[in-house]
Amino acid sequence: MYKVHCLNNIAKVGTDRLGEGFGLTENIDEAEAIMVRSASLHDIDFSDELLAVARCGAGVNNIPLDRCAEKGIVVFNTPGANANGVKEMVIAGMLLAARDIVGGIEWVDENSDDPNVGKAAEKAKKDFAGTELAGKNLGVIGLGAIGAMVANAGRSLGMHVYGYDPYLSVKYAWSLDRHVRHVQHISEIWANCDYITIHVPATAKTKGMIGRDQIAAMRDGAVVLNYARDALVDERAMAEALQEGHIRRYMTDFANSVTTSMAHATVTPHLGASTKEAEDNCAIMAADELRDYLLNGNITNSVNYDAVDMGPMEGAMRLAVFHLNRPNMIGQITSIISSSDINIENMVDKSRGEIAYCLLELSNIVSDDVIERLAKVDGIYRVRAIHQ
Repeated sequence: MYKVHCLNNIAKVGTDRLGEGFGLTENIDEAEAIMVRSASLHDIDFSDELLAVARCGAGVNNIPLDRCAEKGIVVFNTPGANANGVKEMVIAGMLLAARDIVGGIEWVDENSDDPNVGKAAEKAKKDFAGTELAGKNLGVIGLGAIGAMVANAGRSLGMHVYGYDPYLSVKYAWSLDRHVRHVQHISEIWANCDYITIHVPATAKTKGMIGRDQIAAMRDGAVVLNYARDALVDERAMAEALQEGHIRRYMTDFANSVTTSMAHATVTPHLGASTKEAEDNCAIMAADELRDYLLNGNITNSVNYDAVDMGPMEGAMRLAVFHLNRPNMIGQITSIISSSDINIENMVDKSRGEIAYCLLELSNIVSDDVIERLAKVDGIYRVRAIHQ
C-alpha cells in the first residue's frame, strides 16, 4: 500500500479518489507521496521513501524543485483546476475598482442607525459614483488557463481585450475569443489599457516584471490587478504611483506590510482559488496524477520532469530510471537489463534540461541484483520498480 501525507487540508473528494492500494499517514517520513497546497517544503528533509509531491494548485514556489529532481522525486501541479475561481476573482476585482462598492458599503454601515438612511443615501451616492467596464481596454499578461478565461470574460463584458503571451500554446490559442488582440510587444499593454491583469508564474525571469519603468509607461488612471503572485509587481514603485495618482487602483490578493498600507489599494487575503469547487478540482487532479504515477510510472503535469505516458501497465513490471541527460545512458540501461535475459517490451525516455526519465516495460520481473547494478551506474540517481 502506498502511503500519502497531506501537509494541508486536502478536499476529501481528492483523497478518497486515491482509492484501493492507498492510505493516508500522519508520519511524513514514511510517506511515498505528499499532497500539499500552500505549506512550504523548503526546510523539510525528504526521506528516501518519498517518490512524489502533488501541489493542489498551479504555483510551486513553496516546493524545492531542483532538490526534488536530484532525488528522483516527481513534483506535480494542477494547472487549470482552479482557473475559474481565479477568473471570477479578477472580474470581482475589476468591478470593485470601477465602482466604489466598498466605499458605499462602508457608508451604509456607518449610517445604519440613521432612521432616514434611505433618503440620505440618495444624496451620498454621488460620492461613490464609478465607471462601467464596457468599452474599456483590458490588458491580459499571460494567456494560459486563467488568463485565457479572463480575456474571454472581458470580451463578454463588452471590453476591448489585448493579450500578451510570447509562449501562447495552441490549446489556449484555440480557446480565445477571436476578438482578443494578441499583441507582440508588452509595451502595447502599458500604452493602451485601462485595466491590466497579470497571470504568469513567479520565476527568476518574471519577478518584478511590473516595475517602476513599466508602471510609468501605463496610462494615467490605469487599474492594475495582481491575483497571480506578489513577487511579479514592484510593490514600492506601485505604492508611489498610487500616491501620486498615476495609477488609480491596485487590486491584489496578497496582504503584506507594503500592500496593506498602500493608498488606493484593495487587498484580499489570497482568496483567488479559495472556492469549494476549485479545492475539489485541484484535489481530484492531484490524486489522479499521483495514482497514475505510483501505479504505472506515467508522468502528467510535472514541473520538474517531462511528460511520459505509456498507459496502464501491461507487462510483468516497469522500471522507472531517473538519470542525467548525457550520451550512452540509454545504452547502459538497456545493456544491463538485456544481459539478464529480460525483454524490453516498451520504452520511453524524456529529458528536461540536464535530467531525464526513462520508463521501461519488461516481459519478466528483474532481480534485485539488476536494480542494484543500474543504481550503481554513474549518472543514474534513482531506480524504481513497479509491479502489477
